[in-house]
Amino acid sequence: METSQHDQNITDITSSEFWRQKQEWIKQMRLQFSRRPEFPETHSMVDDEGMLNQEYFQPPKDAQPVVERKWGDDEKSKLLVGIEKYGIGHFREISESLLPEWSGNDLRMKSIRVMGRQNLQLYKDWRGNAEDVRREYERNKEIGLQL
Repeated sequence: METSQHDQNITDITSSEFWRQKQEWIKQMRLQFSRRPEFPETHSMVDDEGMLNQEYFQPPKDAQPVVERKWGDDEKSKLLVGIEKYGIGHFREISESLLPEWSGNDLRMKSIRVMGRQNLQLYKDWRGNAEDVRREYERNKEIGLQL
């Protein structure tokens, strides 16, 4: 079976010409899409030859290091206490009083998992202790398995 010139070009990724052409294409795409006249701040992202400016992508000198958070049993227990005290949907209050390192949206996502239900609208203002939450999780799991 005869191989066409096009097929040979596609499969010959070991050739230096292939990589040179690919690098040239990348540079052209950067120049075309990364440097926007209406956004002057993008002009320093890529130089005139299409090479990335590594300094542009470094975090600011005054940036605070990101503190890695771990979600464990202690955090889950505090979330359950918050659900019992404030109710579903009051994640900002739970965050402020019990889990300040986690945002209200973080706690909403964790509550979705704890309750076993993506839409928490049915549980708006619902309050329950850890056992009630476990029961609702099992109930929602059963519903999901029947679908």
